[in-house]
Amino acid sequence: MKSIVISIGGSVILSEEADVSFLRKLASLLKKISKQYKIFIIVGGGKIARDYIKLGRELDFDEKTLDSIGIDITRANAAIFANIINESNKKIPCSTDEAEAMDDPIVVMGGTTPGHSTDMVGAELAEKVGADLFIIATNVDGIYDKDPNKYDDAEQLEKVKIDDLIKNYGTSWESAGKNMVIDGPALEIMKKAKLLTYVVNGKRLDQLENAITGRSFDGTKILV
Repeated sequence: MKSIVISIGGSVILSEEADVSFLRKLASLLKKISKQYKIFIIVGGGKIARDYIKLGRELDFDEKTLDSIGIDITRANAAIFANIINESNKKIPCSTDEAEAMDDPIVVMGGTTPGHSTDMVGAELAEKVGADLFIIATNVDGIYDKDPNKYDDAEQLEKVKIDDLIKNYGTSWESAGKNMVIDGPALEIMKKAKLLTYVVNGKRLDQLENAITGRSFDGTKILV
């Protein structure tokens, strides 16, 4: 069976307030798709994680501790989402090796170790399982030439080369809680493993489904 790895931002799963209806619709979509694909979901920490990390930084916590706090939040988010999906694991794996070994039709996990974001976890897992597709589901419609939340004239990129992303963002990890399109370590793995990667708005379930099923979608294709 073909496999798909989806890295879902914490802001998609849980923003200011939980959207129960949306979560159920997302779970239903994944259940339908799991009849054709083995699905791995990596859930991010979102605003909740960033708020805790900001507090810890003001209290002079070191970066490793801040990262660990963020990871705990991603796993809490993952546990909430996994318990919505009957077809998924209920014990959240702590490593991509654990996730790879799980037999559930849908496997849900959060972060693993300090030094990278959940996007890197997704890229690492996609490489391990030989995924046919890696999707980064965020809260904007793909990758833009500048932050669309800050600039009204930001232009969406339909396609972008992985080398251009690495040139702009590098391959290193800067700090816990940094809100980036894709973190550096993830880009490095995507290039090395030649992962077919799409970036799409996870809140737009029709576009997420289109991306998964190979139809035209509103988002960004990353050329490796």
